[in-house]
Amino acid sequence: MRSLAVTSVQDLRRITEAVDQLRGHSVDDVNIRSDCRQLRIKLDDGRCLLLTVVVDEEGVPRLDVDVLHAPENRSRAQLEVRFDTGE
Repeated sequence: MRSLAVTSVQDLRRITEAVDQLRGHSVDDVNIRSDCRQLRIKLDDGRCLLLTVVVDEEGVPRLDVDVLHAPENRSRAQLEVRFDTGE
């Protein structure tokens, strides 16, 4: 018989805050890994909610949630570097 893992209040708050960011946004895409250990939900504003099952050293699974922000629009200008040859 498997025992249930107890999730800390801090972890539950962190998960709730991450999932709360879905409020008011449309879901553009959902992907799940073939081993069902990771779910990626892409939102209409470019952010992704990443739900992952992490197994610790003792084999106890834990739910991990991250919000990945879309990269900022940065200019595509090249950086020019000049080397001083000392001549």
